[in-house]
This record gives sequence, C-alpha cells and structure tokens, in this order.
Amino acid sequence: GQGSFLTVLKRFGDVRSPALLSFSRPGYTLTLDFPNKGERTLRLLAELDRITVEAGGAVNPYKDARMGPETFAASFPQWQRLEALRDPAFMSSFWARTAMRSEIGQGTAEAAE
Repeated sequence: GQGSFLTVLKRFGDVRSPALLSFSRPGYTLTLDFPNKGERTLRLLAELDRITVEAGGAVNPYKDARMGPETFAASFPQWQRLEALRDPAFMSSFWARTAMRSEIGQGTAEAAE
C-alpha cells in the first residue's frame, strides 16, 4: 500500500457555485497527498478516481495534473456549456487533455475545423 503524508477534510457550504467548472459544491472534500512513486502511484490515483466518480463525487482539477477525459466529464457534467462559449483560438493544455479528448469534445473540435 501507499500512505498519504497529508490528508485534509473540508466541509463546503450548502450552496453550489454557479460557475461551470467550480469544484466547490455542497458536501465534503477529502484531499490526499501521496509521494510520486511512478506507475504504482498512478494506478492508485486511477482507482481513487474510479471510487470517487462511482460514489457521485468529483475529482478536483486544481490539484490534479493527470486527470483524464472520463473523470473530467463525470466530475464536471456542465463542461459542454463552457466549451460552447470557448473561443477556438484559445485552449489550455488541461482543456486539450480532458474536454477535447472526450467523444463530444472531439466532435466539437472537428466541427470547428
């Protein structure tokens, strides 16, 4: 196993943020920090992502450098509304790695070409 060297539990307020990609939502957030031990850590994080999404939770993109498109779409189901507003001339590496790699995002990118 691999232990977290820092664990933080926070309670959010009862009002959901109106921002389309806001992580803050009613409930609790649990942050776990692990030392990077390569592939072993990536497998652990993928399993934690799966557990989180299956429980109806969300993975915080602000603190995650390897989130994939499936986890992103499950964590932020309103991302397509933001994509509809995005100027095609601008795209972050995060957006390219998550939103644009989803099935719907690929269709959006192809339509923009």
